[in-house]
Amino acid sequence: MAAPSIDRLLNLVPDHPEQVLTQLHAHPTLASQQDAHGYSLVHAATSYDHADLLRALIIDLHVDPNIPDEDGETALFNAETVDMAKQLLELGVKLDLKNTDGQTAAEKLDDDDEQPLVAAYLREAASHPIPEAAASVLSQTARAEASSAAQVGTVNGDANGVHAPPPLPNGVKIEVGTMQQDEAGGEPDPEFRRRIEELAAREDFQTEEGQRELRNLVEDAVSGLTQEGQGAATRRRLG
Repeated sequence: MAAPSIDRLLNLVPDHPEQVLTQLHAHPTLASQQDAHGYSLVHAATSYDHADLLRALIIDLHVDPNIPDEDGETALFNAETVDMAKQLLELGVKLDLKNTDGQTAAEKLDDDDEQPLVAAYLREAASHPIPEAAASVLSQTARAEASSAAQVGTVNGDANGVHAPPPLPNGVKIEVGTMQQDEAGGEPDPEFRRRIEELAAREDFQTEEGQRELRNLVEDAVSGLTQEGQGAATRRRLG
């Protein structure tokens, strides 16, 4: 079988990375080839977020992770996610390499039209071990995503990320207030505690059946409190 051209392999990367690997196993010398602009399979695997192909190229086929294109840019300049940038660093890509414009990957990507989150990660990675940098930037990313979701009013279908409580049974009202410690009464009924914990741990807790049992449990609790209150009032009147 004739070896495909590097251009053919590069065209396969976006949608058929597994075919690229098959061809490389048959023709391993293609792994480090570049097109007319210096674009390599390492650059392409990074651009299209194909981590398995990237690792195979560098680990199994021994392609230089710092292979530059015609602009002097390594695959790190093509990273579009923090995870891909992290993998590149773990595979040996250097942070301080500059392109022909004198920019590092962090400097080039630090633009709203590029990948500012990746740039932030790379700046952290330059001064901290990789795990610490990843944790810091991923934490910032999570906070930014949560903030954006809160601004539009919902997170996973719930208003501002807060789950609405289940409706109370008819005729049941809850009043929230404070009381002195000596007014709080004794320890919670262990049987109710057990029933609550078992119900909350069930997988069907959010289903209609689970919510029905929750309402029944609330009714039982309220009924018990009412009976206790009536008994106390009777004792006070008798006394």
